[in-house]
Amino acid sequence: MGVVLGIDPAWTEANPSGVAVLQEVDGRWRCRAVAPGYSSFLALARGEAVDWRAEPHGGAPDPGRILDAARTLCRGAEVDVVAVDMPVSRIPFEQRRPADDLAARALNKAGCGVHSPTPERPGKISAIMSGGLLARGYQVAGTGSISAGMRPLIEAYPHPAAMSLLGVTYRVPYKTSRTSKYWPGEPPAVRIARLLDLWTRLRDALGASIDGIGLPLPKGDGGLTLSGMKRYEDALDALICAWVGTKFLEGACAPLGDRDAAIWVPPLPGVDIGNRRSPGWR
Repeated sequence: MGVVLGIDPAWTEANPSGVAVLQEVDGRWRCRAVAPGYSSFLALARGEAVDWRAEPHGGAPDPGRILDAARTLCRGAEVDVVAVDMPVSRIPFEQRRPADDLAARALNKAGCGVHSPTPERPGKISAIMSGGLLARGYQVAGTGSISAGMRPLIEAYPHPAAMSLLGVTYRVPYKTSRTSKYWPGEPPAVRIARLLDLWTRLRDALGASIDGIGLPLPKGDGGLTLSGMKRYEDALDALICAWVGTKFLEGACAPLGDRDAAIWVPPLPGVDIGNRRSPGWR
């Protein structure tokens, strides 16, 4: 059996972060838990259900506690790979990395530009995440090998992963903060309905290889707001990161980067991501 932990970390402490953990059972992946914030994920490990109506809390990550919660949720099994949607590296960085430039060159035509890291974003949060995971035996996976006795920490990018899931050749418009740019002039109700349709399609695509996805998408009624939908987007991104982790384990992801840092991307229709693939960790 394998275990994959997916995290969609907010790049500052002010915002919440989605978390999901998958476990392989009888040749199929099963979602053991998905939550819209660190605190609600830790609460799941204590047997407390997620209240999806409540506003999730922000805060800095505690990688050790997150790993311990994942182990509890997976019946004592250790996490084999951690996949995060955030720049991480084996060496300190405060600006754009070779991984960012390589990913931009490969993915810009598909509408998947890459944000430039700064000392503030993700800065401290990235250092806490990668440092805390390193202390627990996880090493950033670049184009080189992982040190003996270490497990991989991979950097995922949900936008190209969403393209891969839906089999499309251009960026999927599923982010709540960008709906006015996706569909200018459309009222919020229309934009919400379109988001929910895309989220349902992504969840169904994930369900082709992951059982038991406990992400209860909201109903598109009059009481729903775009800001109130962000928690579902964060949880969905965590699930997508975890799915990328399963593809990494299967040897089906390509690294865009160098030995110190790489963005791992699954196969994409119409996009050349090179011939190198993850080594497979089964």
